[in-house]
Amino acid sequence: MPGLLRGVVRTAAIAGTATAVSNRVSRRQAGRWAQQEAQEAAYAQQGAAYPAQAPAEPPPAPAAPSMEDKIAQLKELGTLKEQGVLTEEEFAAQKARILGS
Repeated sequence: MPGLLRGVVRTAAIAGTATAVSNRVSRRQAGRWAQQEAQEAAYAQQGAAYPAQAPAEPPPAPAAPSMEDKIAQLKELGTLKEQGVLTEEEFAAQKARILGS
């Protein structure tokens, strides 16, 4: 009987917590929507268009690999070649790609 009671209490606590969290999220989302509607109404009264969203900036270009990174990649390629995973041609192509970048 104590095990059954413990299970019922645990279930009730979890359900209560889930309900509280769900209600809080719903209230916060409703507040955000109300704030957005108020801003749109203010823009409409001023006769201005509501700005949808600021245009996203393009992501920065990836940084060129440093010399240490290139050396580590070449060592890894050498290990793969020694293990027989890469052929001589594949090794040469990958080496040229790493050194060319």
